[in-house]
Amino acid sequence: MQKRKLGKSGLEVSAIGFGCMNMSYGYGPAADKQQAINVIRAAVERGVTLFDTAEVYGPFTNEELVGEALAPFRDQVVIATKYGFDLSADLVGAPGLNSRPEHIKQVVEASLKRLKTDVIDLLYQHRVDPNVPIEDMAGAVKELIKEGKVKHFGLSEAGAKTIRRAHAVHPVTTVQSEYSLWTRDPEAEVLPVCEELGIGFVPWSPLGQGFLTGTVDATMTFDSASDLRAVFPRFTPEAMKANMAVVDLLRAVAKRKKATPAQIALAWLLARKPWIVPIPGTRHLDRMHENLGALDVVLTDEDMREIDSALSKITVQGARLSEEHMKLIDR
Repeated sequence: MQKRKLGKSGLEVSAIGFGCMNMSYGYGPAADKQQAINVIRAAVERGVTLFDTAEVYGPFTNEELVGEALAPFRDQVVIATKYGFDLSADLVGAPGLNSRPEHIKQVVEASLKRLKTDVIDLLYQHRVDPNVPIEDMAGAVKELIKEGKVKHFGLSEAGAKTIRRAHAVHPVTTVQSEYSLWTRDPEAEVLPVCEELGIGFVPWSPLGQGFLTGTVDATMTFDSASDLRAVFPRFTPEAMKANMAVVDLLRAVAKRKKATPAQIALAWLLARKPWIVPIPGTRHLDRMHENLGALDVVLTDEDMREIDSALSKITVQGARLSEEHMKLIDR
């Protein structure tokens, strides 16, 4: 398995990680528990070392799943989890934000138990809380690191100014944001500040919530009770039909490279920067193996220029998240 270092932190992980969210939450009913455990453990056997979860996935059940699946391999893997939501209130609708220092410490204690571990390798603030100074939040994580309960500090969907302020309190190991061929928002400010400060970058949803795999088409519908895509503007029938141009591009490159669209989408991210580690998620063994096959796909500088040139002529239709979710994004 190829390895990558997340910035200057010294944290080395597999070049492709594993996003565990969709096994419990977000894209339909939860997966069969044993099937999910089998896929996670097969990923470990293939050399994957970075596994990403969060207390809000489920909520709570995804951390429990990941903890059980990885318990036999705990010393071989890096477990990343997240705090930042207030899950104590009624969970009808979107949960509120809460990054108060005392709340962070409570969440960490609970996450440690669910994950069956005595230390969290990488702890992210899931969303920036505008009601808590970023310095106070970072200070709380710094204390947890001193106590030995956390090893590395991360931010998710944080803007460049927030990253700088947090990094000044305690070095940020990695930033996690949505980034893919059809969601390139981080390129303007976030990736440059990560490069400047020596921070790694972990793209979530590197396959565009499944759309970039070529297995989603404009006729598909999504269950509003269990699938987040039902409320994402990019997944309306009209938007999906228009956005198929991105998939057509991926298919053309994939045919030439004897690969799949998903592998090209991941290879494109890997080729952007050596400190980028995407975390595709799947419930299926064959898809997991397919995703890791992206490591064998070489995109030359000419390939990258060709893809970027073609992408520049495509206007992606629809916002990447719902209006409610976009309000939580720090800019």
